[in-house]
Amino acid sequence: MSKKELIEKLLERGLLLAPDVIDRISEETPLPKDEKLLYLNTDLLDLSKKIEVNWEEFEKARALLEKKNDSRAYNRFLNYISEELEPEKKVKVMKSYEEISSKKEVRDFTLHFNVRFNALQKILYNRDELKGTTSISRVLAKRDRERVSIIGMVKEKRQTKKGNLMFTVEDPTGEIKVLVNQNKPDLFLEAKDIVLDEVIGISGVNGENIVFANNVLWPDIPMTNQLKRSDEEGYALFISDLHVGSKDFLGKDFDRFIQWLNQETGNERQKAIASKVKYLFILGDLVAGVGVYPNQEEDLTITDLYDQYNEFVDLCKKIPKNIQMIICPGNHDALRVAEPQPPFTNEFTKCLHTLPNTTIVSNPAVINIHTSDDFPGYNILLYHGYSFDYYVANVDSIRNQGGYDRADLIMKFLLKRRHLAPTHTSTQYVPYTDKDPLVVEEIPDIFATGHIHKAAVSKYKNVTLIAASCWEGRTDFQEKVGHHPEPSRVPLVNLQTREVKILRFGK
Repeated sequence: MSKKELIEKLLERGLLLAPDVIDRISEETPLPKDEKLLYLNTDLLDLSKKIEVNWEEFEKARALLEKKNDSRAYNRFLNYISEELEPEKKVKVMKSYEEISSKKEVRDFTLHFNVRFNALQKILYNRDELKGTTSISRVLAKRDRERVSIIGMVKEKRQTKKGNLMFTVEDPTGEIKVLVNQNKPDLFLEAKDIVLDEVIGISGVNGENIVFANNVLWPDIPMTNQLKRSDEEGYALFISDLHVGSKDFLGKDFDRFIQWLNQETGNERQKAIASKVKYLFILGDLVAGVGVYPNQEEDLTITDLYDQYNEFVDLCKKIPKNIQMIICPGNHDALRVAEPQPPFTNEFTKCLHTLPNTTIVSNPAVINIHTSDDFPGYNILLYHGYSFDYYVANVDSIRNQGGYDRADLIMKFLLKRRHLAPTHTSTQYVPYTDKDPLVVEEIPDIFATGHIHKAAVSKYKNVTLIAASCWEGRTDFQEKVGHHPEPSRVPLVNLQTREVKILRFGK
C-alpha cells in the first residue's frame, strides 16, 4: 500500500496522522503498529484541546482523565478509544445507561410509568386485534353493549367469589374493571399469570363500568420475528456469578475454563472451537461483595472489596487477548442495586479498565456483535436477572413447573411482556422520565442472563435464550431459598449456525 493510499484509508475512518509520522512512512512501507500516532477529538470529554495519542501515550491520557476524577468522561474516553483504534473488535454498545445523580420526587415515578405505558402501548398497537383500540374514558361513556378493545396497565387483580378473575386496568384517561370468566379455560389459564403493573390489551364486550374479556393480548415477540445467521464463523461464551472472594468460589473449575480458552486442554476438535471464540460475556456478580447480606464476612476468603476486584482482574488477564470481553454488573457488585445499574466507574472497580480487550456496560444493556460487510450483527440483550426471584415466587406457572430450575420460563414470561421487571416491587429501580430502560423495545437476537446460578438454553419466537451458570458452590442461603445451582457450566453459541451447547468444567 502506498503512502497516499494508506493516508486516504485512515482518513475514511476519520483518523488523521501526526505530521512527524507521515514523514517517517515510505512509499512502500505499511504503517508500523507502534507508530499509530493519531489526533482524537476529545471535545466530548470536556478537555480544552486535542490529545495526541499513541499506544504508549494512551496510558498518559487515561491517567489525565483519572486525575480529573471525571468517571463519565473516563468511561466515554475508553469506549471512544476502543471503537476508533480497534474497529476489528466488532463490539458495538447499542444501549448502556450511565448513572444519573439527581433528587427524585413523586412526579418522577409518575412520569416513569407514563413513558413505560406509552412505549408498550406503541408495541401493542401493532397487533391486528387492537387496531380499533378505544380509550377507557370512552368505553365508560358507552351505554350500549358492543365489542371494544382497550390497552391498560394492571392496577389490581383478584379472584371473585364465583372463581373468575377480576382486574382493574388504567390508562391516562381513566380506569375500568375487566372480568375473565373461568368458562374460557385457555384464556383463564393465561390470565392467571397476569401481574400488577404490566401493560396488556383486552378485547371483549363492555358492560356497566366493566369489560367482559374475550381475549387478552401482550406486547410479546411477533411470530414473524426472523432467525438471523451469520456467514462468518465464530463463537460467543456466556458466564456469570463468579463471586470471587467467596469461600465457595470454584477456582479450580475456573482455571480449567481458562486453560481450555488458551487451548491447553481438550481434544483437537475442542481446541479448534476454543481458537474461534471471539466474545466472552460476563453477566454480573463478578465478586462476592462485602456486606451484601448479614454476617457475609463468615463466607469470605477475601474480605476487602478492592482485593476482590483485583483478583477478578488477575483471572481475566489469563484470558486470550483476542477474545473480546463484555462485562455488566449484578446485585453483588460494588454499585447501586437499583436498575439500571451503571457501568463500573467507581473507585472500587477502576482496575477493570486496565483490561484492554473489554467493553464495560450497564445492567441491562444491548450489545451488537459480529458485524460484517453483509451482516448487521447480533443484538444481545444483557440482564443480570435480579427481578427473577419475584416471578419465581409470584407466578404460578413458573413456580409449578420448576421455579429456579426453569430460567427459560422466566425469560419467556418477561419477553412476552416486553419488560424486564414489569411489577413495581419486583426490583429496585431508578425512575427515568424520558424512557424506561427496562422496556424491551427492540427485539434481541439473544437474551442472556445470570443470577439464578443455573445454566439453561432455549428459544422463544427465534430469540435465543441463555441463562449463564455460576462459579460458586451451593451456599447455605441458596439452600434455604430453594436454589439448585449447577456451577461451572458455560453456554457456547455458534454464531454461524445459532446452535448452542453447554460446556462443563466441573468435576
